[in-house]
Amino acid sequence: MRIIFSRKGFDSSAGRCPSPIWPNGRLLSLPIPGDESPIAYKDIAWGEYNLGEIVTSLTNGRIKPDYRAHLDPDLDANSIPRPEGWRPIFGQANAAQGHLRNQGVGPGDLFLFFGLFREVIVAENQIQFKPDSPAKHIIWGWLQIEAKTAVDETAVVQWPWAQYHPHFHFQLQRSSNTVYIAREQLDLPGLAEQQIAGGGIFPRFMPKLQLTAPNSSVSYWKLPLWMCPEGKASALSYHGKLNKWRRQDDHVLLQTASPGQEFVLDCGDYPEAIQWAGSLFAR
Repeated sequence: MRIIFSRKGFDSSAGRCPSPIWPNGRLLSLPIPGDESPIAYKDIAWGEYNLGEIVTSLTNGRIKPDYRAHLDPDLDANSIPRPEGWRPIFGQANAAQGHLRNQGVGPGDLFLFFGLFREVIVAENQIQFKPDSPAKHIIWGWLQIEAKTAVDETAVVQWPWAQYHPHFHFQLQRSSNTVYIAREQLDLPGLAEQQIAGGGIFPRFMPKLQLTAPNSSVSYWKLPLWMCPEGKASALSYHGKLNKWRRQDDHVLLQTASPGQEFVLDCGDYPEAIQWAGSLFAR
């Protein structure tokens, strides 16, 4: 099994601001703009809001409600109307998909989606970032793979419910265009009785979901000590240089690669990773 730390959502380049942490702790990963998508921000529901209202407020009108949204990964069943048979789905292409392919990512592997987040305040229907609230990388969603498929004419027939997805609106010859379909139920040790969906969103911020080390730059992650690659056969991909890792008492501090989209960890070399991943879902 592999765990993939996959960076998705608004950041300093795509969207040019973080995604919001609501006052009650709810996490909302804002999908990046994407002209190829058939879905507008105003079409995506989130509680009593639509995303058009939220992105317009947080970007001071730079992104309009009718701008197209690259809704990917698409993990929330309630965000738009769903055709029969819908499952959480994620697409990747070009160099990032080439990296996933070279790392052997496939059925059974677990994506942990993280992004840049910052606390907001809501007053008089205005949504603004909380002053002095730092931006930080937070895990906000997951998808355990049941199937992966190249987006081609065969996929169009095999996955008819997925035709809305932005990766089905790329030109079919786009390099390595691939989608990953979620399992119906998460398959991790000790979680069978909870019957957790194979893909979804963590509803609220919890400290165990935060990757960024406290009082540090966003690119420095505080990780379990066992994740340090010293003496191991492999490392978290793009992070094989030991000088990027610094042991500190009961944890390790990692200076992460930037920019980066997909960081893959082979659990065969890090058996503790499976239990750690399961702990993120513990009630």
